[in-house]
Amino acid sequence: MDRNQAWGALAFNTFNYTLLLLIGMATLFPFLNLIAVSLNDPLDSLKGGITLLPREWTLMNYRAILSDDALAWSAVRSVIRTLLGTVLGVTGTVMIAYTLSRKQFIFRKAFNVILVITLYVNGGLIPTYLLIKNLGLMNHFAVYIIPGLIGVFNVIIIRSYFDQLPEGLVESAHIDGATDFQTLFRIVVPISLPVISTITLFIAVGHWNSWFDNNLYASRNPDLSLLQFELQKILLQSVSQVANANEHVDGKAIQSNPDTIRAALTIVVTMPILLVYPFLQRYFVKGVTLAAIKE
Repeated sequence: MDRNQAWGALAFNTFNYTLLLLIGMATLFPFLNLIAVSLNDPLDSLKGGITLLPREWTLMNYRAILSDDALAWSAVRSVIRTLLGTVLGVTGTVMIAYTLSRKQFIFRKAFNVILVITLYVNGGLIPTYLLIKNLGLMNHFAVYIIPGLIGVFNVIIIRSYFDQLPEGLVESAHIDGATDFQTLFRIVVPISLPVISTITLFIAVGHWNSWFDNNLYASRNPDLSLLQFELQKILLQSVSQVANANEHVDGKAIQSNPDTIRAALTIVVTMPILLVYPFLQRYFVKGVTLAAIKE
């Protein structure tokens, strides 16, 4: 490599790293600002101008959120829903995707077409509500799991990944006497961890962030209240009482600001995902990339 090529490579790398650094800072700044607002005094936050550090440090906003005893139980229910829904959802999705990836399945094309149609056409909110009501799922924990058990988009991603696997793997397993279940869970799944981890993250985040189904199908049963739904109620309560300098939560007077409450809420519901994501990041990137490649 001559001197001109070396300088060109240096300039190119410098430009790339600088650009990536600026993009990273632009992406990270809103989240750091959110943390600063959540840790700042509510009344002082009304002045604005908070950037990366709070002006007046306080945990008042988090105490306002966590002062409700029902919040702890709703968090437990959210964890149970996320774990149960993710395990059942991933298992069902993998089994359906494997079936649709088998060329021996004579209805393969028909089912693929039907699944794709559901991405563009659905019954709508009212028919869905009536269906869930007629199935007896109203005010029942199963309403969080069964209606959204299988996601067509997730099925297509995993099926595309399975389509790339060498057919000889499945055939050799069948020659050795393995059943379809043994072939799937002992051979196909272990070598498909990247895409399965990606879908696991998709499903887990969807369950953890969901609150609308709680509001629509189980809002009358406090024993089914989820963390996101309770936090949404706290936020609405804070906004509705913003005119008052002092807000009462569970009989305790605290100073309130919807912006700081919203920031604290966002941090609370985001932290579990941020703690899990680093462990799945390498699978996530690899899974999305490989699932998009079709030979």
